[in-house]
Amino acid sequence: MPFVSAGGHRLEYAWFGPMDSRASAIVMLHEGLGSLSLWKDFPQRLADATHRRVLAYSRYGYGGSDPLAGPREVDFMHVEALETLPELLDRLNVHDPVLFGHSDGASIALIHAARSRRPVSALIALAPHVFVERYGLENIAAARVEFLEGEMRRKLARRHEDVESAFWGWNDIWLHPAFLAWNIESLLPEITCPVLAVQGLDDEYGTLEQIDRIARRLRPGQLTRVELAACKHSPHRDQPDAVLVESVRFLRQN
Repeated sequence: MPFVSAGGHRLEYAWFGPMDSRASAIVMLHEGLGSLSLWKDFPQRLADATHRRVLAYSRYGYGGSDPLAGPREVDFMHVEALETLPELLDRLNVHDPVLFGHSDGASIALIHAARSRRPVSALIALAPHVFVERYGLENIAAARVEFLEGEMRRKLARRHEDVESAFWGWNDIWLHPAFLAWNIESLLPEITCPVLAVQGLDDEYGTLEQIDRIARRLRPGQLTRVELAACKHSPHRDQPDAVLVESVRFLRQN
């Protein structure tokens, strides 16, 4: 994989789809335990379905990118959204992107669209977080046990060169007492682009209250919401065809 320097770190990235497309590129932002490789074939499928260039990368601490040098701070998503992502987009010559984020990546996309003062064509948020739910924290605590005692470490090691960096960088900050106050609802009215929010009804890390709160903060008609049955925290894995259909419909209309 090629690498780009952004935010003071070496980040792996890959392009998918037609490089000569004139439509805004889609930039994918992965989940809290995700990476470039954990998207599997979905970036290519998204590129094929939308006929757009698709950029995916591993954030600092994940995949083949630089491992963390220390613990994350409560504002790590703001740092990613407002410092690292703008630099990455500039270095790779991406303008007016469609942001496609999952979980933590969806939250980063929302923060960037609201506060970066850079143009965003549209935003697709899968299982976004805008506040901390104790329901989700219970399952994050359970993941810690599974990582220490079960098969999670072995499975994640296939997707991250430094699996300890990837797991503890996510798990420690989400379970830190100070993180209970994390909330980005106040910045949502600053988002001006159209937003598609997709939520699985069986999501183990968040409830419909997440997109309910997004809906209350955006302008009427700005949000398209999709609720998927038989779907957990990763709609692009549990219901990939539905996510592709809804993404294509949303981008055609916006």
